[in-house]
Amino acid sequence: MSVDTLVSSDLDLFSDEVLLDPYPHFAELREKSSVVRMDANGIWALTRYDTIRDAMANWAVFSSNKIAFNDRMNEVLVGTTLTTDPPDHQKMRAVLSENLSPRALRRLKGEIDAKADAKVAALVEKGSFDAMDDLARALPLQVVADLIGVQGEPRENILRWGEAAFNVLGPMNPRTAENFPVAGELFGWAHGVRAEDLTEGSMGRAIFDAADRGEIPHETCGMIIHQYVAAGMDTTIASIGNAIAQFAAHPEQFDLVRQDPSLISAAFNEVLRYEPPVNTWGRLVKEDVEVDGTLIPAGSRVAVLLGSGNRDPRHYENPDAFQVRRNPADHLSFGYGVHGCAGQGLARLEAFAVIGALARRVRRYEVGQPERVINNMTRSLDKLPVVEVDPA
Repeated sequence: MSVDTLVSSDLDLFSDEVLLDPYPHFAELREKSSVVRMDANGIWALTRYDTIRDAMANWAVFSSNKIAFNDRMNEVLVGTTLTTDPPDHQKMRAVLSENLSPRALRRLKGEIDAKADAKVAALVEKGSFDAMDDLARALPLQVVADLIGVQGEPRENILRWGEAAFNVLGPMNPRTAENFPVAGELFGWAHGVRAEDLTEGSMGRAIFDAADRGEIPHETCGMIIHQYVAAGMDTTIASIGNAIAQFAAHPEQFDLVRQDPSLISAAFNEVLRYEPPVNTWGRLVKEDVEVDGTLIPAGSRVAVLLGSGNRDPRHYENPDAFQVRRNPADHLSFGYGVHGCAGQGLARLEAFAVIGALARRVRRYEVGQPERVINNMTRSLDKLPVVEVDPA
């Protein structure tokens, strides 16, 4: 394909309009081409499932060295697990993942299930509540803060830090600029925290122990702790909130899960496919690459449209329908390849615990008008009022 016939669009991927309802825009881009030049953003977009998955698998060409859509944040992230490609990536990720391994998570399952069940039981008795503040935010905050060993004032700041950490990955628009000071607070705390500031026996302490054993440089401890908060909090909150909202909107699908709890994993996969916590992610093209006949030059920034790929009818039948029996285990929402989400096991544990508790304790629930928070990267609700609960 020659430069003269490139498929382009003047759509701003980070406008309020697109962030509030991205899927019609994704469908339009997807039908144009698998590769679209986004003139308003100065980047390229990958829109179809196969193209996206192939790109994420090819880390040598579609590099994670620059995942943000502004230069300032990419400079800040240099040397982190998120932006380091193999072979250095595996060394840092090993420490990040050690406490998130299946064996480690099995030890946490009972405690997380109990916390979720207690919260849901109290909320059902209350009869009305905000599903975001009282459940989707409350559980991950407790779980992650306890895991890292965060105490005192930093614990109270984790929620606002997590939301800001994703906003600053966008282009240099007003949202990004406004959130840099807040994201800077998280960066400053994480890089200044000491082992003794964290609870003994916590995952945070274990990172410092690994440095003491010479497994990682001491200067990377703060980077890893930063990622636990920055990457793991807001996406889990969004996913749990999206699950609660979708079950309210599709009560017949909730009934299927209530009747057959073995569907919980499949149902959460469908939530992630249908309403990803992150719709767009960044990559840097390291060398000229031809994708479906379109040449993307070296040095280009690419937007990997995860939410578009997840609704590609070339891959999923009837993709705009929410169907818990679909079990799309190959969804794109946790990424793919060497940079697949390191914390996805923990996110699943938390979401499974909430869905399981709701399925056991609630026959039906009704929600009022949800309010969406506009974030450059994450797609999440801000408020989700549960106005009526029919206990099981």
